[in-house]
Amino acid sequence: MVKQAIAWAESQRQVHLEQLKTLLSIPSVSTQVEHTSDIVRTANWLADHMRAIGLNEVSVQPTDRHPVVYGEWVQDSDAPTVLIYGHYDVQPAEPLALWDTPPFSPTVKNGNIYARGAADDKGQLFIHLKALEALFETAGRPPVNVKLLIEGEEEIGSPSLDKFVVDHQDMLSADISIISDSHILDVDKPALLYGLRGMCYMEIELQGPKQDLHSGSFGGAIHNPAQVLCQIVSALKDDQGRITIPGFYDRVLPLSDAERTALASVPFSEAQFRQEAGVRKTWGEAGYTVREQISARPTLDVNGLVSGYTGEGGKTIIPAWARAKVSMRLVADQDPEEIQQLFTQHVESLTPDTVELTLHNWGLAKPALIDRDIPEMQAAARAYERGFDAQPVFIREGGSIPVVTLLKETLGLDTILMGFGLPDDNIHGPNEKLHLENFYRGIETVIYFLDEYAQT
Repeated sequence: MVKQAIAWAESQRQVHLEQLKTLLSIPSVSTQVEHTSDIVRTANWLADHMRAIGLNEVSVQPTDRHPVVYGEWVQDSDAPTVLIYGHYDVQPAEPLALWDTPPFSPTVKNGNIYARGAADDKGQLFIHLKALEALFETAGRPPVNVKLLIEGEEEIGSPSLDKFVVDHQDMLSADISIISDSHILDVDKPALLYGLRGMCYMEIELQGPKQDLHSGSFGGAIHNPAQVLCQIVSALKDDQGRITIPGFYDRVLPLSDAERTALASVPFSEAQFRQEAGVRKTWGEAGYTVREQISARPTLDVNGLVSGYTGEGGKTIIPAWARAKVSMRLVADQDPEEIQQLFTQHVESLTPDTVELTLHNWGLAKPALIDRDIPEMQAAARAYERGFDAQPVFIREGGSIPVVTLLKETLGLDTILMGFGLPDDNIHGPNEKLHLENFYRGIETVIYFLDEYAQT
């Protein structure tokens, strides 16, 4: 079954590339209302394609905003069921002037395909459809049952997904889920992602006087909210990079010696990291390596500060208000709702009664940590080795994929994060790309995974 499917996929590479170009050419930007019709067009295109390759029970299901595309092939009661998740919406392409080629005119050069959504997530999602098609064309079926859940709101925080999953638990029931929306280390260095950080995103707003005041007439007798905000923000971390919120670290799952050894074995160049960041030196929580700091430890970062006059020249005022956006990346077993409470209590304790404090929450997401030793993860490792001719390393990432926790808490599913992108794919930025060799190897690797999983 496997050899024939892979041979067929290899013979269809040019066809698959042209199909991918068609998918990438649709500007399915979920955050911009002018692209609502393109969202619908993409959903219908995917549904038609899923029917054409052999899936049944395919439907485009409405939500409060953008539709979900669902399809399945469930024919073998003795075989396990895999739920494949992906998203067909993309980030805005602006600023267009920074693109070397038009973002929705897919362009192949230097072994890459350049387009918005190439790596995040249309290209990686399409890998699964092509793997399934190869199995349908050669064996008449995949070796396991499959279900596909493809949403159109991931880039705006998936506001409709929770309700959809809760309302369709029977339809989405499975034994394992798989997501390809991440990256490996290099073209010859596959990696399995087993840890993701969560998020607690807050905004601090301080109100001082009812309006901006003349700093000569009022300065010295009015507490400046910009100054107060700076004092609060500076008190959130100590000089060793440790977050000062009482109780913040209480639930942090410690890194074991074995895991620290495993993370240390992942290829990582601190010099290259500094070069990419454009900094002379790194700085972070004392006692942890840079690799651990950016993937396996919690963080607190100021994402933006605004207050007073920031235009050209001078304007001598005491500003009426000051605001700061603060995000905290969380690790297992931290609870974002608890962190929100702890953050609120701490900021309230730091705020003097000379200003009025308002706190806003802009998003919560739970962290995820998947057991590296479960059979499905080991099947994925063997699949990578067969597809890339190299053993994968296990890595943790600093970002968040909230659907992983949603699937675990609602459906009881562990998720295998099988990415095929590269670190330099410029997702969310100009000149987004997907390396075509990874696209083709990804198809083979998914075929291998389904075969390996069927035998677990």
